[in-house]
Amino acid sequence: MNEFLMTTYTIALPVILGYIICLLKEQAHARNANSEGTKCLLRVKLMEYHDLYMKLQIIPSYALQNWVEMFQAYKGLGGNGMIDGMDHEVRNLPII
Repeated sequence: MNEFLMTTYTIALPVILGYIICLLKEQAHARNANSEGTKCLLRVKLMEYHDLYMKLQIIPSYALQNWVEMFQAYKGLGGNGMIDGMDHEVRNLPII
């Protein structure tokens, strides 16, 4: 009986572990796709904010707070330096 259990264990364990690894890889892929999509949406919104408030040459305090939070999230997701210059310009606008 012990030999049967050991044989079953040595066959089943690698199969189960392989299945778990496959599931984890699929989850990681989905997480990466979600992160990249979120980063892209944040970049678009940051550029829209930048264009709007640079034209106005002023920024409301609530919009600046939104900017700061979106910028931090964007950088946290690995956003590139393209937005860094925009961040500097937006943060130097007069606040209304």
